[in-house]
Amino acid sequence: MISRVTTQTQIRAAQSSLQTNLARLTQLQEQASALTTLKNPSDDPARAADSLAVRAEQSAVAQYSRNVENGTGWLTTADSALAATTNIMNKVRDLTVQGGNGSLSQTAKSALATQLQGLKRDLLTQANTQYLGRSVFAGSSDEASAFKTTAAVPATPGTPGTPAIPETVTFTGVEGSSVQRRIGSDSTVRVDSDGSKIFGTNAKSVFTLIDNISNALDSSTGVAGATATATTTASDYLVAVDDRLTTVIAAQSDNGVRQVQIESAGTDLLTKTGTLEAQRSGIEDVDLAQAALSLKLQDVSYQAALSVTSKVLQHTLMDFLR
Repeated sequence: MISRVTTQTQIRAAQSSLQTNLARLTQLQEQASALTTLKNPSDDPARAADSLAVRAEQSAVAQYSRNVENGTGWLTTADSALAATTNIMNKVRDLTVQGGNGSLSQTAKSALATQLQGLKRDLLTQANTQYLGRSVFAGSSDEASAFKTTAAVPATPGTPGTPAIPETVTFTGVEGSSVQRRIGSDSTVRVDSDGSKIFGTNAKSVFTLIDNISNALDSSTGVAGATATATTTASDYLVAVDDRLTTVIAAQSDNGVRQVQIESAGTDLLTKTGTLEAQRSGIEDVDLAQAALSLKLQDVSYQAALSVTSKVLQHTLMDFLR
């Protein structure tokens, strides 16, 4: 049985073929212009799904990288503050040892007490170190300063029963809390340091300790209230100074360990960023040489289809009925 082919059938088939060739040519032109093989998800649903997965992972890695950068800033700032604190505490220790010399005159001891108060102010500055407006020693607190000072109130002259109130330093952070930065899907790093442990709080703080040493050297300072008695000497606080110095050094070491951890994570994330970009490029980006070749071949194919169609459909039945 011979199939019946009409002119209209030929025309429709030719139009369909030409339309397919033209659509493919247009698609290749768009890809070459946009430099991507996935201008529309419908172009290749499977590759589009892979592209979305890679891009989602890229977004996560980019956020982890920002966290690493922020965390590095916190840890570097804390490290500098702790290094300065260690130096200050070493000076406090030296002055405490000097103050234990029984041959010192009261004038010399008063001078040492004055130096200790200066070191206390320097120590308070380090304890209130900030990074981007946040205290690195206050935990999760949003207070700008980890330690607040209440000024001393002198005794009221001629008024019995109103003794002088010494200067006090109060911890304003949240004890036991921490500031964490996520550096991976299942890993976080603490970026702050616990000021309540490093510097102490209330009567057990390093600031009160320095006040006590100052008062032992010169009771006229009145900075430590009744903590230091007439029989207390600066040497009596040497063990406490050493304990506090050990605590600061341990905190600096712990901070250094976390710095190494976050720097290692940053290096891994940088490598992963390059790997993911290569994967994305392999899925989405156009190979320019291949695109140019495919575009030229498709153009030749389309021109050939036009030429063949024009020759096949140039005569109709009306041409023979004349």
